[in-house]
Amino acid sequence: MEYIFSDRVQTLKPSAIREIFKYAADPTVVSLSAGNPAPEAFPAKEIAEISARLFETDPIAALQYSVTEGYSPLRSFLTDYMKEKHSVGSELDDILITSGAQQIMDLASKALLNEGDVVICENPSFIGSLNTFRSYNARLVGVPIESDGICIDELENALKREKRAKFIYTIPNFQNPSGVTMSLEKRRALYELAKKYGVLVIEDNPYGDLRFSGEFLPCIKSFDTEGLVIYAGSFSKVISPGMRVGYTIAPKEIIQKMVVCKQGQDVHTNIWSQLVCFEFLSKYDFDAHLSKLREIYRKKAAYTMQLMDENLTPNITYQKIDGGLFLWCDLPERVDMQKFCLDAVKNKVCVVPGTAFMANPEDKTNSFRINYSTPTDEQLKKGIEILGKMAKEL
Repeated sequence: MEYIFSDRVQTLKPSAIREIFKYAADPTVVSLSAGNPAPEAFPAKEIAEISARLFETDPIAALQYSVTEGYSPLRSFLTDYMKEKHSVGSELDDILITSGAQQIMDLASKALLNEGDVVICENPSFIGSLNTFRSYNARLVGVPIESDGICIDELENALKREKRAKFIYTIPNFQNPSGVTMSLEKRRALYELAKKYGVLVIEDNPYGDLRFSGEFLPCIKSFDTEGLVIYAGSFSKVISPGMRVGYTIAPKEIIQKMVVCKQGQDVHTNIWSQLVCFEFLSKYDFDAHLSKLREIYRKKAAYTMQLMDENLTPNITYQKIDGGLFLWCDLPERVDMQKFCLDAVKNKVCVVPGTAFMANPEDKTNSFRINYSTPTDEQLKKGIEILGKMAKEL
């Protein structure tokens, strides 16, 4: 039988990262391609304690249906926490608990995008979000990233040109894949442009808590007096990605539509996961946990950058990072990046080609992404030394 797929999905392709995982499953291959938290970063002992207590004292609460908006105590805690810690949220806003931050992109797209609408995004940007926007037949317009974040002049040019721009998608902290952090000046400028041109902003912030050096910068949402910013938060990088708990703080009218869309998707986010997150946040020392994560990643990132300085430079260059999970590596212009990444696989090391993250497949890049959080120190050393040998042959 010939299967005729919907217009929305006919042009979608599998995630390049997920395809690379097929190679990474080979135990002889060093994978520098994942984006997973470090194994030692999981609070497994605490999660086991919380789960045992929940199932002993109130198992039905963890097993029964719940409300779409999310577990009320968790919503209340996050509302207060984000207001006090980050000045995020106002009387204009509400909060929705989601199945990871990825669902926020889908619900926002479903609620806001019509076919042919434009999403302005950083170029490169996170492939999962880009594919979600594509699945609603949105047109992606990429704006280059500079060392301090999105190019503001090019952003304004895009807003002037694209009359159907619906929202700007940005990852301001330790951007995936570039590792770049947007400066305070550019955060304010981006918000002012959104206000000037009447477009929304999706601020995706999964890595903000993982700053291990430098000063924390305010969220774009903290400037939001006009109801323009949809803030996307997640516990995937700070508690557990497998639990699939995210949250969005956004204007009430938008949240209401997202709730209706979510009811048709999964009814509600896993209630056991929500209960565990609430207990961990409210009854354990979350600040101490974040400090532990930052120290883990500070050491691993420093070791990785040392290895890269010793093995890759000057043939392969990169921008140093102050947080997050990724490093963005630049090959010389004369080198075929796609072939280099394929040759790396043949040499038993996986990296992600930069084309996977571009707004349009035709956009040129000579970069690739490395993840340092998932591999062991031994794997990092082996993988980067292999890349170093390849670099010398360039």
